[in-house]
Amino acid sequence: MPKLVRLYISQCAIGFGLSAGFVALLLWQNVGNLQHLVSHTDVGMLAVFLLWLFNGLVFAGAQFAMTVMRMSGDLDRPSGGKRMALEPMPIRIPVEQKKRRLL
Repeated sequence: MPKLVRLYISQCAIGFGLSAGFVALLLWQNVGNLQHLVSHTDVGMLAVFLLWLFNGLVFAGAQFAMTVMRMSGDLDRPSGGKRMALEPMPIRIPVEQKKRRLL
């Protein structure tokens, strides 16, 4: 399996694990009376599954994005130094003037 696919799968697993913890904390803390709503309806488990799924998609995407951005590496490039200050300078832009018609 290619390294990038393995990385993606592992980061998705971490994201969905974080989502499971997040949903468990939401239900345990009873945020917005969510635990009562889930436990007293017949489609409560579907609601919990969808909450886990959609949060998992967000967390997995964020996890993978953070991992890819941290992979930039190249720590040997030069940094610092003086940057040249730019002064504002007016630039002429030619504009054609339309002729007016007299009625």
